[in-house]
Amino acid sequence: MTTIPLEYYLGLSAILFIIGTIGVVTRRNAIIIFMSIEIMLNSVNLTLVAFSIYLNNPAGQIFVIFVMAVAAAEAAVGLAIVLSLYRNKQTVYVDEINIMKW
Repeated sequence: MTTIPLEYYLGLSAILFIIGTIGVVTRRNAIIIFMSIEIMLNSVNLTLVAFSIYLNNPAGQIFVIFVMAVAAAEAAVGLAIVLSLYRNKQTVYVDEINIMKW
């Protein structure tokens, strides 16, 4: 039985993180930005699990559970904020929202 080398997992994780970063930086839609942040969090989870298996230490896998809980809470709160902003401003584009201005 052959195993997949650690470098492949880290390469995939880096690609996912770069895709998420590009999505956060270039997009204006708040929902797409939140999805990009989720991609970044999942790439970090992949790295944690890969190192956990490589080092035979379950601490990384346990930490992934906490990261997933934070990601779920972030998605719920972020979606509620986007929904509230859409109801008040009729847009989800972050450059058109000026709620902090007087």
